[in-house]
Amino acid sequence: MTAPTNHMTCKELVELVTDYLEARLPEPERLKFEDHLSWCPPCVVYLDQIRMAAGAASKLTEQDVPPLAREALLAAFRHWKERHG
Repeated sequence: MTAPTNHMTCKELVELVTDYLEARLPEPERLKFEDHLSWCPPCVVYLDQIRMAAGAASKLTEQDVPPLAREALLAAFRHWKERHG
């Protein structure tokens, strides 16, 4: 979706979604974030999906994750860290 002039882009919103959900955005950025949501339905859907995923993940414990899945996740994180520092 194309952003109106001087507004936050979808990419910028995605980069800030965690700070928004954790109430860590300074007011000017929060207002731009919320303005973006007022005209961008796909970003509203994205925000809702992230909220649902975070809610589901917050209910998991380490014991809920099967050992093979745990090892695969750890390997993926290690690989990501090697590539991104």
